[in-house]
Amino acid sequence: MDGCFIRFYLHEDQRCHGRLAWEWLLDQANRLGIRGGSAFRAIGGFGRHHQLHESHFFELAGALPVQVDFIVTQEESARLLELVRDAGLRAPYAHIPARFGVVNPELGEPPAES
Repeated sequence: MDGCFIRFYLHEDQRCHGRLAWEWLLDQANRLGIRGGSAFRAIGGFGRHHQLHESHFFELAGALPVQVDFIVTQEESARLLELVRDAGLRAPYAHIPARFGVVNPELGEPPAES
């Protein structure tokens, strides 16, 4: 199936509608019927201000980036981006064309393309 890979970049303490933004985004995607999504906390990174943040044992929470990834159809991607836009959430993102499927799918799932 052709679609796209979309990755949102958030801060671990960033909030949206009173919740952690990464949690809110996963929950909203689930409500939209997106088949799956994942959030990953980085061990280090920097953004547009070029300030390096690294994970250390004594570091206060909130400074590190969180990636939230989805592999979706073009229509699902448009709905996700509209959702984030309407919520007023500042979220840099990457949108990359992708081909996806399931190897050895369950009954009713589309087969993987060769």
